[in-house]
Amino acid sequence: MNLDNNAHSVFLLHYHLVLVVKYRRQVFDDGISSRAKEIFEYIAPNYNITLEEW
Repeated sequence: MNLDNNAHSVFLLHYHLVLVVKYRRQVFDDGISSRAKEIFEYIAPNYNITLEEW
């Protein structure tokens, strides 16, 4: 567990992202899901983000 800190605080944030589509249609197939994962993995190091589960 890595804690982030600055001059006045120490913190650890966890986010749970849920993508919902209108009328529950099947929009995210395997190809789109894998591409989205690639994008998240590419962006994550720039913001010190750890992707724990996909």
